[in-house]
Amino acid sequence: MSRRTVLAIPLTPIAGARFQPTGFPDLGPAQYLAPGPTPADDWVPALHVESPQSMANRLELTTWDLGAQDQVADLAGLPYVRVVAPDGSFLTSSRLEAHRLASAYVMDGDIDGEPGRNVLRSRLDLAEGRAMDHRGIARQICALDPLSLIHGVFFAQKPWPWQPKIARAITCFIDAVDVQQAVSGGVKTDSVNPRVDAEGGSGRGTAEGYGMVPHQRVEFTARQITAHVVVDLDQIRSYGLGPTGEELLTALIDYELAALFRAGSLRLRTACDLVADEAHPALEQIPTPEAAAERVRSAIGAAADLLGPVTEVVW
Repeated sequence: MSRRTVLAIPLTPIAGARFQPTGFPDLGPAQYLAPGPTPADDWVPALHVESPQSMANRLELTTWDLGAQDQVADLAGLPYVRVVAPDGSFLTSSRLEAHRLASAYVMDGDIDGEPGRNVLRSRLDLAEGRAMDHRGIARQICALDPLSLIHGVFFAQKPWPWQPKIARAITCFIDAVDVQQAVSGGVKTDSVNPRVDAEGGSGRGTAEGYGMVPHQRVEFTARQITAHVVVDLDQIRSYGLGPTGEELLTALIDYELAALFRAGSLRLRTACDLVADEAHPALEQIPTPEAAAERVRSAIGAAADLLGPVTEVVW
């Protein structure tokens, strides 16, 4: 029985050779040295193109229709938490929030007139002096939003007797190896007033958006860009949801992977538009979007007894 699914998917820029990596506060591009193929090889410059937390968000976003402000039609019948304003207008959801079910909007909102954090604590059956029922918690999370069992959730509520945490069952990141900087630049133009006195106190300096402002741009080229995917099948089995629950979660993972890697380009940023090599064997382990959609629809129907309704939170 397989314990992990491990994929390494080659990616290339959809146009040209340059790409823009993710940037981190006070760090910028995350450059590092990677070991060469053998111990005798020199270390090579490498780059963290997209982080696990960002890829988790991108995978989860494949389940959401931004135009409809609802989950995609293929996932009809799957529960999630929907946050609305008092007038009923949509605000956010457990699919869009960084902390998913543990979002502040869920905790501080009301569910059927009760504070969200009280409802969640009751649903998770947390009590002083009693050990957590990990499988019971997983079942309750599945009934609220199964995606939190895939991408993780941490209920960091200090007043609670326990703070349940679900790790990611899928980890995905994109790295580039043997990279070189591609330095270019540009200028922000001002067709009305190209020269300004930034020190004159007029309030019309470059800080206010006036004048000509040259700037530098640093992108990268790479000999190899790879998306790494690891699915922890042992963790999914540890939830104790049975065959239908396991099938639901693995079908959802395949649905997300198919939508992200096989439905076209992977546009991470304006200047980072990548595409997977469809001829590579790693892509054969990911179903087509059509096959993934058919499988997940069937899995949702089979796991109906594990799934609750869409929960509405008023914030």
